[in-house]
Amino acid sequence: MSYQKIEVDFNGQPLTIETGKMARQADGATVVTYGETKILCTVVSAKTMREGQDFFPLTVNYQEKFYASGKIPGSFFRRERGSSERETLICRLIDRPMRPLFPKGYLYETQIIPTVISADCVNDPDTLSVLAASAAVTVSDIPFAGPIAAVRVGRVEGAFVANPTLEQMKQSDVDIVVAGSRDAIMMVEGEADLISEDEMLEAVFFGHESIQPLITMQEQLQQQVGVVKREFSLPAIDAELEEKVVAAGEAGVRAAVSIRTKQERYAAMKENRAQVQQQLAESFPERGGEIDTIMSKIEKRVVRRMIIEDGVRIDGRDMKTVRPISCEVGLLPRAHGSALFTRGETQALVTATLGTASDEQRMDNIQGMEFKKFMLHYNFPPFSVGETSMRLFPGRREIGHGMLAERSATKIMPTFDAFPYTIRIVSDILESNGSSSMASVCGASMALMDAGVPVKQPVAGIAMGLIKEGDDVAVLSDILGDEDHLGDMDFKVTGTCDGVAALQMDIKIGGVTRDIMHKALAQAREGRLHILEKMAEAISVSREDLSPYAPRITTVYVKPDQVRTVIGSGGKTVRGIIEATGCGIDIEDDGRINVSSADGAAAKLAVRMIRELTQEAEVGKLYNGTVKKVMDFGAFVEIFAGTDGLVHISELAEERVRNVTDVLNEGDKVLVKCIGVDRQGKIKLSRKEALGQTLSEE
Repeated sequence: MSYQKIEVDFNGQPLTIETGKMARQADGATVVTYGETKILCTVVSAKTMREGQDFFPLTVNYQEKFYASGKIPGSFFRRERGSSERETLICRLIDRPMRPLFPKGYLYETQIIPTVISADCVNDPDTLSVLAASAAVTVSDIPFAGPIAAVRVGRVEGAFVANPTLEQMKQSDVDIVVAGSRDAIMMVEGEADLISEDEMLEAVFFGHESIQPLITMQEQLQQQVGVVKREFSLPAIDAELEEKVVAAGEAGVRAAVSIRTKQERYAAMKENRAQVQQQLAESFPERGGEIDTIMSKIEKRVVRRMIIEDGVRIDGRDMKTVRPISCEVGLLPRAHGSALFTRGETQALVTATLGTASDEQRMDNIQGMEFKKFMLHYNFPPFSVGETSMRLFPGRREIGHGMLAERSATKIMPTFDAFPYTIRIVSDILESNGSSSMASVCGASMALMDAGVPVKQPVAGIAMGLIKEGDDVAVLSDILGDEDHLGDMDFKVTGTCDGVAALQMDIKIGGVTRDIMHKALAQAREGRLHILEKMAEAISVSREDLSPYAPRITTVYVKPDQVRTVIGSGGKTVRGIIEATGCGIDIEDDGRINVSSADGAAAKLAVRMIRELTQEAEVGKLYNGTVKKVMDFGAFVEIFAGTDGLVHISELAEERVRNVTDVLNEGDKVLVKCIGVDRQGKIKLSRKEALGQTLSEE
């Protein structure tokens, strides 16, 4: 393949796609450059299909090389090891809009590897990697109904911006990624600061308009390369076999889908398939795979027609009704906060744990060290769907669902200054039949309130679905797992009474119109408000007190130049306070000191010790000091640790004193009053003015 390059002006700076220079043995390889950020992406697809393959084995392995930003990895081995959470999320960001565009029935193993080879820490490589991946497949011979592209949409000072810089994103109240083709939006993922549904809709379609130049440049590059796509066609379906399968199995499908309970419905479906296989085994030997494929088509057609033509869903609901909800809080006595959220056959046990700054998560990536004080971890054990399997680590789906819930809960969290805790939420899915990530959002909100975290307001989530047959459209609220699998859209929306916090949308068809999205958002708001009402029946505001097992954090402020005094030489002073009190102490460079302990008396002692180390003399205040040194002209008295002042001989008593030792000697305890502090910080004390006074207890 000869070297080709396309360049466009995007947001005032060049964006280029090159091919034919690097990784030339891959089926397709491109390098996308924007600013000083570069992504190399390769794609390879097998030429033969594995025997018995019944799914599309597409893998996307996005990777960030530390050399891209001139860094050496911080791991013990000093090399990249496994995928970080960020890399996993970007893998999903690339996979989700691309997967539906490979031909149905194309089951050849395909691997896409986007690699960040240069990072300027100004332009985020995530959406550029979607572009690089699409371009790599587009210039290859792999069949693909693209190209697609993606942009991040931000809103700075009221104006939408496509692919804002990392600095601009700090000022943005919108952060969504929009991916799509020339005519359709394929995926939306992101968050916002509780904006309205109409504003979110504007942001989404601004993003779709912004990707058009990126689609055009890929089409031009494809023409320049001139690669012919490899031939692929679906094997023809045996009309006679299909007719026999329909006759033998459709009635059983109709009977099975009318069963309301998931496990019973699945058992009936399985039994019906087994009966069809047995009935046709003699006439069509060794055609079991084809029979299963036809049965799947029948099940999909029956369910979709039932919704479109009869207005009835699998579990008997109409389009807008949310499944029955029950909520409980405070189930686990030792957890700092806990909630059990059940909606239909989906159930999440969610806990909140409060920790200190030492518990924050530290993550090393190419943009620098990242610190997280709020985490939400989502777990999907196999028993939640009645299965057995070995899962040692969270998969990509679990990380993605957890991040969606985390983004949602983040929007209601207090600032760290107001509530200086590290917080970890864990959502364990105990039962699943659709929308478990949204159950996690609802459970997280309640667990935080149960823990006494002063959240701004509760947040909830709902998953929307779509069935589209020609011009007939049905938007479904609170979808089941089957409706997700058999439908055309999975659209998750979270928010409060005031607006949208986060959303995630995946489209399986050519795209959805603005009217459909508007209807889905409006219907999602209606469902969300209903769910919030149900949650409020269990808990509506945060508890006034923290759990007795949660650490209490007291914040002390000292001057920045006093931080070294508290720490002491080699940390000796702060270690001494920790050993004496058993408290946790976190010190910030700006002078903020957080003292944490479940023992209130111990925390007060630690705070007093810190204040004694850092307090400064106040003119007019009495101090109970210790004589440290006696001179001819007066005595130096230590009024608190590390700080002393001079009691001049004239300030020792009302009468004239000839010798200081007539009144004070080293080691004596003496009540003195601060009568001045000069420009050099020297403290002037008086015993004379303290005579007859007493030091009040604080």
